[in-house]
Amino acid sequence: MRLALGEASLTVDDVPVGAVVLDASGQMIGRGHNVREAHGDPTGHAEIVALRAAGASLNTWRLSGCTLVVTLEPCVMCAGALIAARVDRVVFGAFDPKAGACGSVWDLARDRASLHRPEVVSGVAERVCALMLSQFFDRRR
Repeated sequence: MRLALGEASLTVDDVPVGAVVLDASGQMIGRGHNVREAHGDPTGHAEIVALRAAGASLNTWRLSGCTLVVTLEPCVMCAGALIAARVDRVVFGAFDPKAGACGSVWDLARDRASLHRPEVVSGVAERVCALMLSQFFDRRR
């Protein structure tokens, strides 16, 4: 989670979310932070950026054996992407009570209808992750 928090700190003028993808041996093979505002890209979520980098690193879209670590619970789009990529595990910090799709609002990752069901580990360094987000929104108000 420390690596994902480091990625979140690189976010410019966007919600500070960071993500990393680790291979089965624990090596980081992809990383990303929110770039929606910087790139004008609605799909520029940290998870998507990290998954794309991991796929490029392995030269495949199948990320079996990999773990996605992210500071905020993935949304529907990101949960769908990690399921489609066959990620084995998702680890997240802060829960997202408005748009979370790994247990809060929806639970796509564990839905019986999903083609792939990754393990979900939630609340890792939750306070630190939540604090980074709340400080961002406090400054914006």
